[in-house]
This record gives sequence, structure tokens and C-alpha cells, in this order.
Amino acid sequence: MSAPPLRWVADPVVLLPVGLYAAVYVWRFVVARREAGGRGAGVWQALAFAGALVALIAAVASPIDALGEEYLFSAHMVQHILLGDIAPLLVLLGLSRVILRPATRRLIRIERALGRLAHPATGIGLWLGLVYLWHVPALYDAALEHSAVHALEHASFFTAGVALWWPLIQPVPMRHRLTGLGSLAYIAVAKAGLAALGLYLVWSSSVAYSFYESAPRVWGLSAVEDQNVGGAIMMVEQSIVLVICFFVLFVRMLVQSEEEERRRERLEDAAAA
Repeated sequence: MSAPPLRWVADPVVLLPVGLYAAVYVWRFVVARREAGGRGAGVWQALAFAGALVALIAAVASPIDALGEEYLFSAHMVQHILLGDIAPLLVLLGLSRVILRPATRRLIRIERALGRLAHPATGIGLWLGLVYLWHVPALYDAALEHSAVHALEHASFFTAGVALWWPLIQPVPMRHRLTGLGSLAYIAVAKAGLAALGLYLVWSSSVAYSFYESAPRVWGLSAVEDQNVGGAIMMVEQSIVLVICFFVLFVRMLVQSEEEERRRERLEDAAAA
């Protein structure tokens, strides 16, 4: 087979959670906009929400889903990147303190209940742990062969992605905040943590996942080449996200430093007066 059939999936079980998320978000966005204007729900939040919807639908309903489940490891890797990295990032960027106001007290109680586990290191550990766990061949193949296990895998990736990005974005401020070089080190460790897996997949000369060894070959890719492409996709996406994060965080550091300097100058002028 040279070209696989490309089809969209209209499974209500898959699309219902996305639709529910969209409905709740639009409701809270309208309320937050009415209560606090652009400070409560602005253009950037709306754009991030739209991007999150696109990422989620592309992951669970576009031809990427069928390609990953039936033919290509590399397509499955794209799906995992969308669910475990891009979508959680955009979901959190689409939120604000006002949008999350009904859940604020509950989130604070959860943080207090977690105690020492409510630390940025937990986010990195959960993200890396779940990503590596689901790439164990036995679990990976089981997810492809059983729909319930596959759904659990996808939910795990999304949850891990939220855990990773929350300490950096924090729509609701928590006790542990990453500032300055700490935020740069945090995302660097997280992204570098997948380097071993990505490098293994890029340079592997044997098929790690038996499911794809017996899958129909498409687009002239052998099972090993497909696995190499999947590893390369992971490495490139992680590198691009890391560079963008470094740029954004560095700019944020400069802005915060300038604001602190201005605040200090105002206090000094007030004291002198």
C-alpha cells in the first residue's frame, strides 16, 4: 500500500469531552469578560483557547488518529505531542484568574493537601514518568490493541502535560512560583529529559513496537524508518518549544526586572519627598 485512506473520526465518545470543554470555557470567558473586561478574559486567552481546540480535534478526530492507530508510529508520535504537550500548554494559556474563579478555592485546597508534592519538580517527574512508561513496548502495543487502554494513555499524556506546564503558567497563583533563572532551568530539564528517548528512536535499527512491525507499510517507509521519523519529530518539537519558551521567559524576566526597578525608584522618590 503506497497511500493510506485519510479519514476523519466523528466518534461522539471522543468528541463529547472536547465539546464540553468548549462549552464551559465559552461560558466562563463571557462571564469573565463581563466582570473584568480584557483583564479577565482577553484576546490572547481567546486565541490560546482556539489553538487548544484545534490541537485536540487534530489529535483525536483528524486523519492523524487513524494513521497512528493503523499504520505509522510517526503519526502516533504527532498525536502524543498534540495531546501531551501542545494542547495542555494552550489550555492553560487560555485561562485567567477570573475565568477560573469558581475553581480557585478548590485548587488551593488541592495544593495544600498535596503538601510537598505541590512542587514544580513533581510536574517534571510526572510528565517524564508517564511519557517513558507509556513508551514501554508492552504498554504501547496494548494501547494500540485495546481502545480502553488507548483512552487511558491519552488521558495520561494530557494530565502529565498539564502538570508540566502549570508551574510555569499558573493561571491561579500557588505557593511555589518559578521566577528568573529557575523557570529557564525548569523547562530545560523537562525538555532535555526526553532527549534519551528521542535519540534512541532516531538512531534505532530495530523495531521497538511489534504492532507497527506487522502494520501495512505506507509512503515507502519501513517500520524502522517510520520509528526513526517518529523520534525525529519528538526531538524537533521539543527543541522548538524549548527555544520559544526560553525567548518568552527571558523577555518576561526583563520586563519584571524593569518593573521592579521602577517600583524601587518610586519608593525612593516618595521617601525623599
